Parts: sequence; C-alpha cells; structure tokens
Amino acid sequence: MPSTPSIDLIALDLDGTLLAPDETISVRNRTAIKDALTAGVRVVLVTGRGVDVPIRVSKELGLNLPVICCHGALTKDFGANKTLEHVPVPLEYAKPMVEFAEREGLAIAIYVEEAFYRLQGSHIYMDDMRGPGWFEAPSLHDMLTEAPTFLRFLGEESVTQIVRAFGDLPLSFRHETWCDFVECAVLNRHASKKNALAKLCADFGIPSERVMAVGDSRNDVPMLRWAAIGVAMGNALPEVRQSVPYVTAANDRDGVALAIERFCPPQSKKSA
Repeated sequence: MPSTPSIDLIALDLDGTLLAPDETISVRNRTAIKDALTAGVRVVLVTGRGVDVPIRVSKELGLNLPVICCHGALTKDFGANKTLEHVPVPLEYAKPMVEFAEREGLAIAIYVEEAFYRLQGSHIYMDDMRGPGWFEAPSLHDMLTEAPTFLRFLGEESVTQIVRAFGDLPLSFRHETWCDFVECAVLNRHASKKNALAKLCADFGIPSERVMAVGDSRNDVPMLRWAAIGVAMGNALPEVRQSVPYVTAANDRDGVALAIERFCPPQSKKSA
C-alpha cells in the first residue's frame, strides 16, 4: 500500500465542512487546525461565500494565507487588503441575465464590489442573507457598472428559468442543493475552487502532491480530485462521497479534525 504523502497545505471548505450546522467551529476542529499550523502546515479557506465570513474565520483561527471566495472567482489577501485574483462574469453576459431576472421576477442576488445585493423587498431564503455583507437595491441592473464576481439564482423556479434561457452561454452554472432548497451560482467559466487553489499553491511552490482538500459540495469535487488527499465530508451528497477516495465524518461530528488527524498525524509533523 502506498505511503501517505507529507502534507504542506490543507484547503478547507466552510459550509457543510469546517462549519457545523449552526455555523460554529468545534473545539476539536480548532485544535486540529492549530496543531497543523504549529507543525508548519499552511491552511487556507476555500468557499463559495463572499469575503466577509472567510476573513472573519481566518482571523479567528490565526490563518495568514489569503482566502479563496466566491467559488474560486475571488482570492483576497486580507492582511494586505489586496485582491490577488478576480475572475468575474463578463458584463456582456451578466447584464441580459439580470435584466431577464428582474423582468420575470426571479429570485436573484449579485456579488459586486465584495458585497451581495438583492432587490428591495425580495424574499429572504437563508439567515446569512441578513448578514452585514448583504444589501438591498431598487435595481440590480443599474448597479452593473462593472463585471460582477458572480450571480446567484435562488429557488427551483429561478434556477430552472435562468438555465433554460441562458444555459448555452459560455459560463459556469454551479448547482447546489441544501436539503430541499436549490440554487445556482453563475460564474466565469474559468472560475473554480480548483483553479484558484492551484494558482495559490503554485505561488507558494506547493505541488498538488502535498495538498489535502476537504469539502462537501459538488463544486468542491474538482478541487478534491486535484489534491493528493481529497476528503469528502460524511454529510456530503452520495455523488460527492463516491467521487473521491476518502470520506470523513459529518460536519457535526468533527469531520475536519478527523481528516487532519488521519493525514497530518503528530509523528509526521515538521519542526518549526
């Protein structure tokens, strides 16, 4: 049986992975990450969220790497307050999609200038939409003076209509399911967690053979398969668990800590 590679960097998804269902981070997860950092292993957050939550979590955990946000469309060095990579949706595609959504009354949010915007009076589908990173606007189309980082279509009806009308555009349509709730993130076709992570690792001279990645969603799969050690959460969809060689416990059972303890055990840790 081949030996487990030495890991130099751990990439962690947030929702459904590092975060428990109540969006807290368990003591065991925190301890495992702290031990990895002490051993000289780098840890980076790779998430579909905007910049606010991953920056807050990174600071709480003492991480000093940039955060990869917006499904890989934005990489932010929060220490230097500098955008390292930004792969937005071209305006020529974003504008007609937003116009269509407003005209048809679809549930839509756009991420532009590092904040989410939804139409005034629109339905709140999840608690994070009440967070400080969200704002209301009378018209999203009028806000599109620059290319948005990505678009979100919320709910089955909105997802179905936008894919039917614009699914042939050269963009990436990322479908996610949260229990019975469906959403679709529309991104530049070159934006992905895998591409952003590969770029960040190349900047640090870390090959994929020395990377462990942990996630739970469909959009995590290419990243998990790129890394030498790709670990799916126990709460992931069956198709996600079946697509990678390793599965850990669920996000409410310290799955991240168990993966770190398995693949970055104390005896393999590096000296400071």
